[in-house]
Amino acid sequence: MKHRIVFTGGGSAGHVSVNLALIPEFLREGWDVHYIGSESGIERELIGRLPDVRYHPISTGKLRRYRSIENLKDPFRTLKGVGQAVRLIRRIKPAVIFSKGGFVAVPVVLAGWLCRVPVVIHESDMTPGLANRISIPFARRVCVTFPETQEHIPPAKCEWIGAIVRPELFQGRAERGFRMTGFRPGTPVLLIMGGSLGAKKINTAVRAGLSDLLALCQIVHLTGKGQIDNTLHRYGYVQYEYVNEELPDLLAMTDCVISRAGSNSIFEFLALRMPMLLVPLSKEASRGDQILNARSFEKLGYAAVLPEEELTPEALKLKLKQLMTDRKAYQAAMERYDAKEALAKLKGIIEASAKN
Repeated sequence: MKHRIVFTGGGSAGHVSVNLALIPEFLREGWDVHYIGSESGIERELIGRLPDVRYHPISTGKLRRYRSIENLKDPFRTLKGVGQAVRLIRRIKPAVIFSKGGFVAVPVVLAGWLCRVPVVIHESDMTPGLANRISIPFARRVCVTFPETQEHIPPAKCEWIGAIVRPELFQGRAERGFRMTGFRPGTPVLLIMGGSLGAKKINTAVRAGLSDLLALCQIVHLTGKGQIDNTLHRYGYVQYEYVNEELPDLLAMTDCVISRAGSNSIFEFLALRMPMLLVPLSKEASRGDQILNARSFEKLGYAAVLPEEELTPEALKLKLKQLMTDRKAYQAAMERYDAKEALAKLKGIIEASAKN
């Protein structure tokens, strides 16, 4: 009989990327793979592209940092999701559950605990997010990216493994990226990425200073869903809402990146030796985890940082120009980092949890 595993996590691509790295490894070894996610989150779209994975949608709440009548409804949505997840887990009978976080994971982790199925959690950021803070007491193991995160988790269940990087990111071909974009080799390429949900403030600053930026480089702009500006048509500037299979090819031709500071993305750029200008989400828009991530990378010499409060077209141009000038120094610092063992280590922890 096949071993069965349930993956969960969603709300943003960052809460799915580690799952996307792990799932092919388990499929190759003959595991029966299931995924429990939200009814309409990005995880449903991303996992739906994997023909050998069965996707199960459930009800879920959402973390909002603003007042809304929806906040009163979320506890009931979560309770409904717990009931749905319990029924699914009893039917699937998985040997283990792996959670990447996000609010859709909370009812799945709680259901796993109620059904006495071992749960392994992965936390990407330096401090655990709210969903993982709720989930950690119900998990058997918690794997973390930053060594500093161990201070926030009971030592008996915590293990530092480093960052998980999708292997396919190393398989991109620059010539395919140039063909896709119509760009010319020999001129630097900048990738701007605000995450799967986009970054309106970055998009606005880029477009306001587009002429100055195009004087420095060609630009691939991943805008986020619904944020393409169809009035902008400039040579050397292309926009996509979001890319998936094409991302390795775009990264292969990229020289520098402007990005938010979500842990999964910045560790992928680090593994690819790609100098970064990070614009972390402000504390007004987040719990401040991206600021901690960005400052850690800045201290280690991996990235330059531009606080969102200081983001203007002029500041963006000056910071990017300096990043491109110092590109070799950033890459030299990155050479000291090696993340190849993390994926195998995490997979081993999941398998060991399933056996016990």
